[in-house]
Amino acid sequence: MESVTDQPDLSTTAGKIADLRTRFQEAVVDAETAARTKQHAKGKLTARERIEMLVDPGSFVELDEYVRHRTSAFGMDKSRPYGDSVVTGTGTIHGRTVAVYAQDFSTFGGSLGEVAGDKIIKVMELALRSGIPIIGMLDSGGARIQEGVVALGKYGEIFRLNTAASGVIPQISIIMGPAAGGAVYSPALTDFVIMVDKTSQMFVTGPDVIKTVTGEDVGMEELGGAHTHNTRSGVAHYLADDEDDALDYARTLIGFLPDNNLAELPLYETPFEFETTDADRALNTVIPDSPNQPYDIHTVIDGIVDGADFLEVQPLFAPNIVIGFGRIEGRTVGIIANQPSQMAGTLNIDAGEKASRFVRFCDAFSVPIVTLVDVPGYLPGTDQEWTGVIRRGAKLLYAYAEATVPLVTVILRKAYGGAYIVMGSKQLGADINLAWPTAEIAVMGGQGAVNILYRGEIKRAEEAGEDVAA
Repeated sequence: MESVTDQPDLSTTAGKIADLRTRFQEAVVDAETAARTKQHAKGKLTARERIEMLVDPGSFVELDEYVRHRTSAFGMDKSRPYGDSVVTGTGTIHGRTVAVYAQDFSTFGGSLGEVAGDKIIKVMELALRSGIPIIGMLDSGGARIQEGVVALGKYGEIFRLNTAASGVIPQISIIMGPAAGGAVYSPALTDFVIMVDKTSQMFVTGPDVIKTVTGEDVGMEELGGAHTHNTRSGVAHYLADDEDDALDYARTLIGFLPDNNLAELPLYETPFEFETTDADRALNTVIPDSPNQPYDIHTVIDGIVDGADFLEVQPLFAPNIVIGFGRIEGRTVGIIANQPSQMAGTLNIDAGEKASRFVRFCDAFSVPIVTLVDVPGYLPGTDQEWTGVIRRGAKLLYAYAEATVPLVTVILRKAYGGAYIVMGSKQLGADINLAWPTAEIAVMGGQGAVNILYRGEIKRAEEAGEDVAA
């Protein structure tokens, strides 16, 4: 136990500096040591380690590391750690300033209390005022029950700021652990959601509640794990193998995006040649001779972006359409392409919603869009009709029609029917429309058109026993 004489003399400058060093030791150094003991045992990084890996070395400036919660109910006054359950601040990625926050699961299970909520709100407001991207790392048990509605209400303020920032500054959420109940809606309001395989979960109601109410028996991973939200729900945009992979994807993503909706896109010096190369000529063999033979659209994308450097978004959800970012002559472009190797490249509800959200993001942040079209039409079926393909499919049409960014559309092979119109067509306002030598633009495929236009002749030929298939 320290004696009175061991306490720094706060009436002197030296004493005040010594007191600050003591608090820093407790708030950062000692807290980080304890956090590593807890987190590393679970195979997870601490909040500060995650931030240090995300931002450029030595660039992180922490905010509000000395604040403490003010709750005395339920014995909370006996534990008042500095910084509460979240680490906030600013740093740089590729030399550009970003705002960050990382929930600290080692403190109160990362739960959101009044002070933790205020810290997140403060750094979000700073990001909005400064016009810089914000990246949130979520690892939380939800609202802090001991603080009641005061804590719960902070989610509402965070959601309001997410909404205010939408289309103004890029918002990225990295789910590093659990996110349940109201906590899931902040990531849903952001532009990109990254989840870590087998360690992150998102759900509104947990397995126990579901079993009690509906009788369904489902585990946390199956209900709201990273794989589920990347392949089935479409909530997530990237499935990371581990935390390092998640943070690396976020850094790469920031490299393609502007700081805000009024800023210029980042420009990179990329060596490129105006002369035709062997790599360019290889594109001549990509499209198969048979109109029904599939091929991988990534081959085309890699052939037109700088250095075959393409960052795909939502690769596991609605794989019949491909979206992502690339660079052409050093400038960021958004790529949207039908994928003939998946469901023949047809459009369905999931593909339409996936692409429409991406178009609107690109439009908000002045990212030109290149659309690669090879679409035979919409996926037929009662399931699509009954689950709203008309209502939900119209979203992509609306997104293209309202877009004000440069739109370049390249028709590679099939462009049939209503799907042709929806895929960034000339009639929807595309600025430049190019046709690959193999392009076919029509109301429908040749076989279908013949069956309709010559229905009578075909029927008579069948009745006469002639070979109509020929």
